[in-house]
Amino acid sequence: MNIHVSPDRPSRVDYRHNGEKAPYPFSGQEMQRRQDAVRAIMAEQQIDAAVFTSFHNICYLSGFLYCQFGRNYALVITQSGATTVSAAIDGGQPWRRTFGDNVTYTDWQRDNFFTAVRELAGSARRIGVEDDHMTLAVRRQLAAVMPGCEFVDISPASMAQRMIKSPEEIAHITAMAAIADLGGAACVEALAVGATEAEIARHSTNVMVAEIARRWPDSELMDTWTWFQSGVNTDGAHNPLTTRKIEAGDILSLNCFPMACGYYVALERTLFAGHASDAHLRYWEINCKVHEAGLKLLVPGARCSDIAQELNEIYRSDDLLQYRSFGYGHSFGVLSHYYGREAGLELREDIDTVLAPGMVVSMEPMIMIPQGQPGAGGYREHDILVITEDGNENITGFPYGPEHNIVATRN
Repeated sequence: MNIHVSPDRPSRVDYRHNGEKAPYPFSGQEMQRRQDAVRAIMAEQQIDAAVFTSFHNICYLSGFLYCQFGRNYALVITQSGATTVSAAIDGGQPWRRTFGDNVTYTDWQRDNFFTAVRELAGSARRIGVEDDHMTLAVRRQLAAVMPGCEFVDISPASMAQRMIKSPEEIAHITAMAAIADLGGAACVEALAVGATEAEIARHSTNVMVAEIARRWPDSELMDTWTWFQSGVNTDGAHNPLTTRKIEAGDILSLNCFPMACGYYVALERTLFAGHASDAHLRYWEINCKVHEAGLKLLVPGARCSDIAQELNEIYRSDDLLQYRSFGYGHSFGVLSHYYGREAGLELREDIDTVLAPGMVVSMEPMIMIPQGQPGAGGYREHDILVITEDGNENITGFPYGPEHNIVATRN
């Protein structure tokens, strides 16, 4: 496909020298290791070039986390190079944040993105793409500018690569878990009868952002958030904030999510405002019992599905299994509430992945008692554990359970 452009409407612009390369959150050796691991996958699957389009893989492999806003982005990896493809609206920021090179395309012609990808792929005939992310429309347009090429799914292999964390990643995630603990403490500090969910969450988020800036002064500050839910709003794990005011005796759900360099961690806890009823205490204590049992099961060699089944039996023994609302945990790394998921490492009945050293997994049992019943609300505890050679290391420090989290409130 030939694109004809007038001199004042170029298909690409060069922002490579607008400023200096930003310091990477990880060492050059670590980033090179990641890209070389992709090249090993490519060699094994006889892939000539890999075109990554997802937030999570582009960030994991290059350090650049894009803002999509209706435009296309990519990272093209060959055996000799790694280049991000970004929209001109972002100026030189993608180049500054990319471990590798960058090509910036303009909006002047609709196919400029696809032409840039084609040129970076060169003579490649077998192209790796992410079937779990690339839309049909993008795939059709890419095929149109690369006739005769075969497109194969590289996403399962790249996900398996991401599931085993390097020592640098584990150190980064551990530091972020400590920031989540600070966010939890900030929620407790701001908790007051009459305060809104949004007001409490805002204080927590501000504390976490300040600590991210202190620890990583050269990092981009984006996506850190808190959900502080109360009453009926605790029934879902991902319910947005509301302006509901906290009342004495409310069941509360604390959810702190610091984000740094594309990496997500979480702290989630059940709390009560001032006091808890006997019915609430019964459900809460049972859920903590499941949580504690689950912490012991996260060891190398354990199968995700077996862990889920074993914890199901505890709920079943208390006639609560019908109130369980989702799986018991998941992997951590480059993922977020709006992008990414290492779906092969979730603690569910239909996942047979075997835990191995270097994986980072949560334990987060939840039950939801419907409104109108004694003890109504959502109960959830959440710790992050690093799987080690002989067990696990719990990197979450915030306490859980009735002994710690019935919080005295002020008016």
